[in-house]
Amino acid sequence: MRKLNIGLSPEQREGVIGLLNADLADTYLLIIKTKKHHWDVVGPQFRSLHELWEEQYQAMSESSDKIAERVRALGGYPVGTAKGFLEYATLEEHPGDIPTAYGMVARLLDDHEQVIRNLRGHVDRCSEEFGDEGTADFLTGIMEAHEDMAWMLRSFIEGVSIEPDGDKPGSELKLPVEMK
Repeated sequence: MRKLNIGLSPEQREGVIGLLNADLADTYLLIIKTKKHHWDVVGPQFRSLHELWEEQYQAMSESSDKIAERVRALGGYPVGTAKGFLEYATLEEHPGDIPTAYGMVARLLDDHEQVIRNLRGHVDRCSEEFGDEGTADFLTGIMEAHEDMAWMLRSFIEGVSIEPDGDKPGSELKLPVEMK
């Protein structure tokens, strides 16, 4: 086997691979949770949530494949078993518990926000601790996708009506001084 020579030491690559495997595990667990809610949701918002979650788990599935391929590009092997995912994941399961549609959205939002916090830390560690700017950039893109998904979920549960001009009720429109 030819030695990998990409400007990172084996120790640097091993550190990054560990972070990526943790991100892969969280992504996979979040896919499972999103798919489960996709199957179980009921109520007046069924169709919109069912379709939103399908879009999200498909996007995360593509993302998980890219994370696994990044692990391989760095000379490692991605975690790929249910046991491995549970060992690496920071997200919690809720077996046997089927919340309301609102509760499902809130749980998935909490999970996306946890993933975002983890990714933010991993971006910093890839760059500062392991000197791998390529993976830091790669994880930034993954983080941005989770931020978009979290925004969609957050928008659903905020439940604040919006006035026709786009302002929240009761808030004053603050114009820059030059516009007054």
